[in-house]
Amino acid sequence: MRPARAYEGPALAALSEPFVRTGALRERPLSLYAARTSDFLVAHAPDGALQGCLGQRGSTAGVLYNFCVAGHRQGSGIGSRLLHAAIARARSRALPTLFTATTGSGRLFLRHGFVPAQPDQAPSGWLQSLDPSRNARVLTLNL
Repeated sequence: MRPARAYEGPALAALSEPFVRTGALRERPLSLYAARTSDFLVAHAPDGALQGCLGQRGSTAGVLYNFCVAGHRQGSGIGSRLLHAAIARARSRALPTLFTATTGSGRLFLRHGFVPAQPDQAPSGWLQSLDPSRNARVLTLNL
């Protein structure tokens, strides 16, 4: 696990694309990935190819977003390691809570201590950015 590098915006977008096509992730423009590479933690193969990513933003409460692991690497523990690294990063920044939104089961988040949250507990700017038609559940973790 490591922070994404400034030039990895296109690789982040490419890794995310299959999940956008299935509706698991929201579509984001390449310019967003390029502008926010510093938000991302990544897992990579020995050859440098990205195998997973997780974005993290926020200064008073953390928000996790765009969490994905390449299909051929799912079930290998990469997701758990990315999530552990994001939680450690949030603690090092003295964030009191982390939030995320998921349209899936949220099983991985729940296994790591996240619990369902009332949407009004989440940072309002982030909450307003969520697409209501996706019916995402908001989860939180107190740090």
